Amino acid sequence: MIDTQKTGEFRYEVSDIRDQDEAGFGLTPSQTVGPYVHIGLTLEGSEKISDEGEQVTFTVIDGKGGPIADAMIEIWQTRPDGTYNTETVDGFRGLGRGMVDETGSVTFTTQLPVAADGEAPHLKVGVFARGMLERLYTRLYFPGNDNSADPVLQLVDAARRDLLIAEPTDGGHRMTIVVQHEDPEKETPFFRV
Repeated sequence: MIDTQKTGEFRYEVSDIRDQDEAGFGLTPSQTVGPYVHIGLTLEGSEKISDEGEQVTFTVIDGKGGPIADAMIEIWQTRPDGTYNTETVDGFRGLGRGMVDETGSVTFTTQLPVAADGEAPHLKVGVFARGMLERLYTRLYFPGNDNSADPVLQLVDAARRDLLIAEPTDGGHRMTIVVQHEDPEKETPFFRV
């Protein structure tokens, strides 16, 4: 599981090297996204994609049901004309970023996307968190749409497609993103991009 609250010993030996000239040559360990991933990536109000719209809430949890309280969610979506663009046009931009709170949740204000390029209306979702070498990519589809012909959703096993369909709420939608569940059938489907 992703450790969001340090307890116990470090996984790797703590080095006593204090200067780069003291370090030997060779391979270095891979770097992960650190606890400060949000610095410089999120701006105040970046969860507001549209001046008007509905709320879309994401909650990121680990396989044991605990919140991943340092995750950042990034979403991209079509503009009302079916094109992708991150410039603000008529109070709308197609990109949003937000840090989750202590419950693992972040809420965006946006308009519902439209169908484009032969795909059902959806949000493209990126998940960043401490300990991940690369962001995770997934999608959020909306109930009430004909999602059956979406070519990307068709790549997911039929039994797991519902994990990518938003749950309606008062005034919006919600998606729970499950990372590293012991039962692969319960983990959110992620895509290799």
